[in-house]
Amino acid sequence: MTTPATTTATEPRLSSLSHGGGCGCKIAPGVLAEILKGTARMPMPPELLVGIETADDAAVYRLNDEQALVATTDFFMPIVDDPGDFGRIAATNAISDVYAMGGRPIFALALVGMPINVLSTATIRAILEGGESVCRSAGIPIAGGHTIDSVEPIYGLVVLGLVHPQRILRNSGAQPGDRLVLGKPVGVGVYSAALKKGALDAPAYERMIATTTRLNTPGPDLAALPGVHALSDVTGFGLAGHALEFARGAGCELAIDWPRVAVLPGVRELLAQGHVTGASGRNWAGYGEQVHLPEGFGTDDRALLTDPQTSGGLLVSCAPDAVQSVLAIFARHGFTEAVECGEVLAASDRPRLHVRR
Repeated sequence: MTTPATTTATEPRLSSLSHGGGCGCKIAPGVLAEILKGTARMPMPPELLVGIETADDAAVYRLNDEQALVATTDFFMPIVDDPGDFGRIAATNAISDVYAMGGRPIFALALVGMPINVLSTATIRAILEGGESVCRSAGIPIAGGHTIDSVEPIYGLVVLGLVHPQRILRNSGAQPGDRLVLGKPVGVGVYSAALKKGALDAPAYERMIATTTRLNTPGPDLAALPGVHALSDVTGFGLAGHALEFARGAGCELAIDWPRVAVLPGVRELLAQGHVTGASGRNWAGYGEQVHLPEGFGTDDRALLTDPQTSGGLLVSCAPDAVQSVLAIFARHGFTEAVECGEVLAASDRPRLHVRR
């Protein structure tokens, strides 16, 4: 039984208006690569420290010797029916990309597309208020934005932040011998698939909201820690997809110790009942040939490995002697389920991800 939505009795469920919710509506990695293939590449100014080269979480532009501007945007369709929760999740997810570069957010702009003939102004206002509440928690204002009338509800943010140029954490900095640490459990996509079919109970819904609205505030502290070499957040491409971005960026092979990866309670039971997102299969189709699975690795495990994480956890690559300090930073920020879950293997001209069990 799902948690009731707070829309009016005459309005449809928010999730019924979207063909794919949360980060699960990202364009599949294989399709995206085909779209971008051959597009023009303009010369980049030397001040642009991070651009599109390795599909990093945000762009970074050096302002001076002490400051660099972090710029990112993220938006999507509803993953839940409660409008306030939808706004909170979308805002948390968008702000995460600044934290994932080691930066601190300074302000945001709202991106709003709503079917104004379908949803009431009260519902749309509740979505925006949900996003504003998260920005207040992050200590930043929403300083403007843009709205359109659209067929599906869409909400997100442009987020700007600051980082010291010497403390930028890219997704390409992993080094052979590094250990991998994951900040949040996986399984949000499975929860969302079950929710859409009315099969997510109230306690699981609360867990889903708790994890997707938890700001990834450890990012700046991780950036200041010697021995941390790479950082990203796990979102729509799943744990495997974002680990592969580490591998490609650094020209390395990576290994995930699958039994050590934290999983949200009840997710495996929901998988056994068939609650899998379409995005999970699209993710595998896009990058599966670069993933080596152990013998007997089941279809449910594969679906969870590629499960799209909306507002997922930070993935850290750090020196072995920094692992305990990394875990201590996560714990200090309330991320008690952070775990060491793999390692960076030798450099390779064919970056791959190995899953071990």
